Amino acid sequence: MDIIKRRYLYFAISLLVIIPGVIALAVWGLPLAIDFTGGSVLEVQFETGKAPQPAAVIALYDKLGVRDPEVQSSQNDVLVIRSKEIDETTKNTLVSDMGAQFASKVAVNSFDTVGPEMGSETTKNAALAVVAASVGILLYITYAFRNIANAFRYGVAAIIATIHDILVVLGTFALLGHFLGWEVDSLFLTALLTVIAFSVHDDVVVFDRIRENANTYRRVKYDQVVNYSIVQTMDRSINTQFTVMLTLLSLALFGGVTIHHFVVTLLIGVFSGTYSSVFNAAPILVVWQNQEWKTWFRRSEPKTAE
Repeated sequence: MDIIKRRYLYFAISLLVIIPGVIALAVWGLPLAIDFTGGSVLEVQFETGKAPQPAAVIALYDKLGVRDPEVQSSQNDVLVIRSKEIDETTKNTLVSDMGAQFASKVAVNSFDTVGPEMGSETTKNAALAVVAASVGILLYITYAFRNIANAFRYGVAAIIATIHDILVVLGTFALLGHFLGWEVDSLFLTALLTVIAFSVHDDVVVFDRIRENANTYRRVKYDQVVNYSIVQTMDRSINTQFTVMLTLLSLALFGGVTIHHFVVTLLIGVFSGTYSSVFNAAPILVVWQNQEWKTWFRRSEPKTAE
């Protein structure tokens, strides 16, 4: 199985997956939850068995001076309402008005409020966490492979593969947010950092086998050593991640609404990480070793007639 020979095909597949997500990020952005933007989320349940129309609930918010709330119906009798920050008094007034206007007892399932300053701080910390993880990975891998030539390349290749996985996850959620109304909350950040860890783990397994084979087969071309190492570790990588994905799939189907988005994020990221570790990270080393960028835009020499 010659993976290295078809490396540009696998790079192209990655681009085809990433580009729609990047476009979605540029056009629509990430649908941030109140964890990052600040605001209030009120979840109420109507005992009549049927929730009122969103327009009627929005009118109640407008009456109290709370503009542009977003109302979602999670079940027939449950409404999830996102708005600008409101206090406990306003919340109690809203619940009382709902009960009076819609002739139903209204139970408050949950009420969460995050101030705009805290939301801004969470966003900043999220970005710093991803950057710090990437720098730590680069330094760790460079140090771990310090006994072989060009150890820095292994760290950079792992970071590129990690960026690949981050863009896949972010782009997918930009699309899901626009079409399905999903939002990015603090659990999403936890899932993203977990995806980074899974991706790097797979990269290190492949890189370590490359190091072993490079010392054993010193006279073999680097391309062949890398390809042989990928093939040797492919079964382990795929089987390990497949069992993880089976578990995540079960949780996504039967784990409940609370962790659904978190599990789906992990599922997408683990699948992307498995692909990038096998088909992106190690082939990048070959591209770097051969300095192939020098011939990317060079015209091929015309063949002379014999």
